[in-house]
Amino acid sequence: MIVGVGIDVCDIERFAASLERTPGLRERLFTAAEATRPTASLAARFAAKEALAKALGAPTGLAWHDAEVVSEESGRPLFELRGTVAARAADLGVAHVHVSLSHDAGIASAMVVLEG
Repeated sequence: MIVGVGIDVCDIERFAASLERTPGLRERLFTAAEATRPTASLAARFAAKEALAKALGAPTGLAWHDAEVVSEESGRPLFELRGTVAARAADLGVAHVHVSLSHDAGIASAMVVLEG
């Protein structure tokens, strides 16, 4: 059963400008492992976190670091949930989180499907 769906897009150049303009933004949005990735990848991960929040019903109080996008050896992205995000997912009966990332032509996008 589908519990929630979320999608988000992010202009990579605009996102890069925000990271440069706002000291500490990278550390606020991303875990230490995520923060080392290239800008296009960060924009896609930001879109994924936004899409996840939408799929969860966009409740207040979710912590950015409580949803980390990691990659399998094959490159397939996965979410690791903890804390506030894991609690909300559990409240909704989420058993699996599916995520797809893409970036091309200056735009990063992500789609999240929550399965119960």
